[in-house]
Amino acid sequence: MDLGAFNATLFFLIFVALFFDFINGMHDSANAIATVVSTRVLKPVHAVLWAGFFNFAAYFVFEAHVANTIGKGIISPDLIDNAVVFGALAGAIVWNLITWWGGIPSSSSHALVGGIVGAGVTKAGFGGIVWGGLSKTLYAIVLSPFTGFVLAIILMILMSWLFMRASPSWAEGVMRKLQLVASALYSLGHGSNDAQKTAGIIAVLLYSNGVYKEFHVPDWAIFSCYVVMGMGTMMGGWRIVRTMGSKITKLSPMQGACSNTAGAMTLFAATYLGIPVSTTHTITGAIVGAGTARRANSVRWGLASSIVWAWVITIPASAILAAVSYWLATHLL
Repeated sequence: MDLGAFNATLFFLIFVALFFDFINGMHDSANAIATVVSTRVLKPVHAVLWAGFFNFAAYFVFEAHVANTIGKGIISPDLIDNAVVFGALAGAIVWNLITWWGGIPSSSSHALVGGIVGAGVTKAGFGGIVWGGLSKTLYAIVLSPFTGFVLAIILMILMSWLFMRASPSWAEGVMRKLQLVASALYSLGHGSNDAQKTAGIIAVLLYSNGVYKEFHVPDWAIFSCYVVMGMGTMMGGWRIVRTMGSKITKLSPMQGACSNTAGAMTLFAATYLGIPVSTTHTITGAIVGAGTARRANSVRWGLASSIVWAWVITIPASAILAAVSYWLATHLL
């Protein structure tokens, strides 16, 4: 590690990366607590603390596979410089703020991927893209919500069969406890996947500035990302909570438990494979699946379809914003 490589520009870009992580917390981390808040299993303040603890606990459970994909699996790390990083982060931040303000649960993960692609292609053309890593991410746009959807339906059928003869009050009490466990698992999965993404950006930034001679994800970067993301959750995630927890479909404790468990299973698999999936896509698919298993017309399909359209345009929109930001950065940095 070459401490002499640190300079004002590098510190500024690390700050911008952590600011993106903060916005990510405002925008995405609410996904982990939406179901327990909407079913009144936990008060919002308690839910934030619950989610934050298990987000951080993921640091001790999972390796940095996702950080490696973000840092060197989308664009060749040898092509990344300060302007590319600034462009990628600026494009993702602007898009996140637009969708956060509108209460639209789009994907911070794919905004970041779109930003990296937009800035990287503007600098070096399509030849700089690592197509293997990018294709995994693009496939996950469809597979992660579909997997969450299917798993939630299966879990709803299983739970309905197991509690078929139980009294409603007893079953609801058990489900409220199970929802706490499921929420903890989802928060663990969320921390394992999302907090690593910004850490990957910081890692490639350090590599491109010569702080490390080889690509390396330092522990302090991952730790900082967990802390900042938790702060963002407490500051502004409630707009998305209302959409995720009640506007798509009204959730019962059983549906909340099944959707969180389905989402957690999907995130665990993606993190193990090093795929930077969208926690927003995953939990949305699971919530729709849980609602469909109960009654298909209980899902507000009009709202769900508008959310899907936001998913479709996230990567190209953030890529365009990043390309403009890269052009500006070449005149500023």
